[in-house]
Amino acid sequence: MHPQLATDLAQLPSLLAETGRRATAFLDGLGERPVIPSRALAATGPATGPAAAYPLPERGEGLAAALAEFGQRWEPRLSSSAGPRYFGFVTGGVTPAALAGDWLTATVDQNSNSSMDPAGQQLERETVGWLREAFGLGAAHHGAFVSGATMSNTVGLAIAREWLGERLGVSPAEDGVGALGRVRVLSGSAHSSIAKGLSILGLGRTALTPVATLADREAVDPSALEQALRAVDGPCVVVANAGTVNTVDFDDLRAIAALRERYDFWLHVDAAFGAFAAFSPEHEQLVAGLDSADSVCVDLHKWLNVPYDSAVQFTRRPDLQARVFRNAAAYLGPLGEDPDLVHLTPENSHRLRALAAWFTLRAYGRDGHREIVERCVAGARALGEAVAAEPVLRLLAPVRLNVVCFTLADQSGGGEAVAERLTALAAALGEEAFLTPTVHAGHPALRAAFSNWRTTSADVERTVGALVEAARKV
Repeated sequence: MHPQLATDLAQLPSLLAETGRRATAFLDGLGERPVIPSRALAATGPATGPAAAYPLPERGEGLAAALAEFGQRWEPRLSSSAGPRYFGFVTGGVTPAALAGDWLTATVDQNSNSSMDPAGQQLERETVGWLREAFGLGAAHHGAFVSGATMSNTVGLAIAREWLGERLGVSPAEDGVGALGRVRVLSGSAHSSIAKGLSILGLGRTALTPVATLADREAVDPSALEQALRAVDGPCVVVANAGTVNTVDFDDLRAIAALRERYDFWLHVDAAFGAFAAFSPEHEQLVAGLDSADSVCVDLHKWLNVPYDSAVQFTRRPDLQARVFRNAAAYLGPLGEDPDLVHLTPENSHRLRALAAWFTLRAYGRDGHREIVERCVAGARALGEAVAAEPVLRLLAPVRLNVVCFTLADQSGGGEAVAERLTALAAALGEEAFLTPTVHAGHPALRAAFSNWRTTSADVERTVGALVEAARKV
């Protein structure tokens, strides 16, 4: 054994204790450290980036030296993305139980894909069952863990692609996507990952056909969708949304599912974070009809507050899923009636992602995660009310769940000028709170997404104060 490896192994308990102290200090400081450190923003270009100045060491100095250098060079640049005022994208934090689960995931280092070494796979299936129940899905839905919403959507679309082949008497998995001919994928406000998935799958970004939405909404107009279905020659795919990016709008899933009585289509629901409305009695009606989907995407490193990367996908057709992703090799074992996970996702290997989710669900249950969801919703409503009351800001959509979408009241100079002022506003807020830019209904805007378990009313008040002060200056 290399002498430095042997030394670190001998000193592992004390080294892990030091790692734990550093982790605890980082977490303890999340509420006060800069949300986006200016030091990180100052070192972004190739000329200023750290990689060129620090080549790969020829001789390592061991874990203690690596910890010290990380603390000096990298930790100060890291954002507080796990903290209570990181409202950019839709980013959760890590609950205490999920953190413990993730540490143990690395410790036990399981590849949970095979029944020949079954414990990890069994734990994942139990966790998927808990999630299926939490989201109101029936026993007909089968699921597996993947890396994130993009991969979950892509897996769902891959199964849909095979379903199209089944309808046409071919198998894209065997014969190639060309056997399908032209494919139509209809959606009102599809997330960008849908087009990316279609590109990956060889269906092409142009397969995505936009359908009109309801007036002043991001939800699809069911009448427009029926008209689009009527115009399609043969079976197609419908991507419904349970929680759009800008305004967390929800398609009427029951109305869409009812259209299958007259039209032949696969229904995929992108419920990346909107599925968590099922945890709240006040909002669970938003996902009514989710169980009728043929495939469902849910992103867990958002509102479940487990570490990156973690998502789950569900489908009613695991047989088609296995047809797409099966991996024929003597050492992997047969498909069987209940295929190993290696036959259900693009990865032959993946870490035991389910363990962090298992821990947080076991530790806090439905009630604990309901409280997180409802506190985030309350925070979004409070910020929305503050924006609506501030003369220099303008709320662009009702706060339906956990996202606040707004712009500047002064739209002088046109879209480009407004976008520049919004960029300046976001930069001025950067150390207090992080918001991301978007465009909604043609208006440059900012959006704040509440999904972190640490966010409290005090964080909302602090964000409001910083936002109003910066907006008035801009």
